[in-house]
Amino acid sequence: MIISFSVKNWRSFRDQASLSMIASRERQHGKRVSKLGKYQTRVLPVAAIYGGNASGKTNFFEALHFAKTLVVKGTGIDSLIPLEPFRLDGTNRPSRFAFELLIDETIYDFSFAVTRKAVLEERLVVITSTSEKVLYDRLNGKPNFGASLAKDKFVQFAFEGTRDNQLFLTNSVSQKVDNFRPIYDWFRNTLVLVAPDSRFEPFEQFFDEGHLLYAAMNEMLQRLDTGISHLGSEEIPFENIPLPDSLKTMLQEEIEEGMTVRLREEPINALFVITRKDGELVVKKVISFHSKSDGTEIKFEIHQESDGSQRVIDLLPAFLDLSAQTSPKVYAIDEIDRSLHPLLIRQLLEAYLANCSTKTRKQLLLTTHNVMLMDQQLLRRDEMWVAERDKSGASSLFSFSEYKDVRYDKDLRKSYLQGRLGGIPRILPGGTLTNPHLTEESEE
Repeated sequence: MIISFSVKNWRSFRDQASLSMIASRERQHGKRVSKLGKYQTRVLPVAAIYGGNASGKTNFFEALHFAKTLVVKGTGIDSLIPLEPFRLDGTNRPSRFAFELLIDETIYDFSFAVTRKAVLEERLVVITSTSEKVLYDRLNGKPNFGASLAKDKFVQFAFEGTRDNQLFLTNSVSQKVDNFRPIYDWFRNTLVLVAPDSRFEPFEQFFDEGHLLYAAMNEMLQRLDTGISHLGSEEIPFENIPLPDSLKTMLQEEIEEGMTVRLREEPINALFVITRKDGELVVKKVISFHSKSDGTEIKFEIHQESDGSQRVIDLLPAFLDLSAQTSPKVYAIDEIDRSLHPLLIRQLLEAYLANCSTKTRKQLLLTTHNVMLMDQQLLRRDEMWVAERDKSGASSLFSFSEYKDVRYDKDLRKSYLQGRLGGIPRILPGGTLTNPHLTEESEE
């Protein structure tokens, strides 16, 4: 679980912006808030981030994506770090990222500061109920190991082989140092990011007829009024996929044994599920079936489905995974409302929250414009956040729980749309939508 995440000097975030998942004192919906007994802390299962266009919502999501990529994939030998700092103030400062994570009932504090050329700072701390223990602290190219690792020559050897443009966490795992593996595995396996135009992301085998949740997928497609009776697949040779050779090479290199990925290919908008079995890549093209009035079925290509149905197919694996009681996953979904009806999103969110309890360790972070979710019968005040950009172009992030006058029975939607809570577009007065090349003569 994410306890907190902070970012500074990243895209539109000039100053530090922090998302805290620690529950406030309010009692509403308390039965679904995770309790961390030994830490005397409660952690929220969901966070919804609102805001106008260009307010910073997607930039915050992309900060998670940048951190995950830097940890899991690292950088090339002579490559620059693909950093996107705040550009409107002319300063040359490092960008900072900080996480507090619950992993196997232990909280870790992991942070780093980077420029395009180097990792300037990196720190990993394990937090117990009574103290904090530094595992390592990297500063200006030099390590400071905690007492438990100070005499470990293998760990120190791994640090000496860490390039300036690489995180020590990443390099240590590649050197088979297991001390920090839980943190690396959290970024690799637990944190799942779903963008509106995701093309290449890991998913469980929800599109495989043999998967345990395949039936649940089809049942939900019917309940959500997509018109789809069930999904199916057609196996095709890997070499016949209409993909560029460069992408095929990447797939060959990155898909490991037993791993399944979803790939949507434009412009034909076909959906493929690719799995490596016994060393070979097995490709299935996903298709849908609709029931005819005579009881028979007819096959549809995925691109023949509506944008909304395609979006449902994209998102359902995440919600079905989160519906499992033992799921430890953290899903971050950007623009969850794209092409989806507001009532459908609410139903998916209600179903997820109904499966949360004080003992679950799953989370859902989402960005949205859907004000129908801005309802205290659905979400707590500390689960609703707003991203806002000021006149200097800098974004900030704050929770509704920070407003002292926001009561538990207040109509948040009305106050939000009236601009009392921030996070809405600042539309300048005056002006009309006209074609400057259209004259009165041409109109006639």
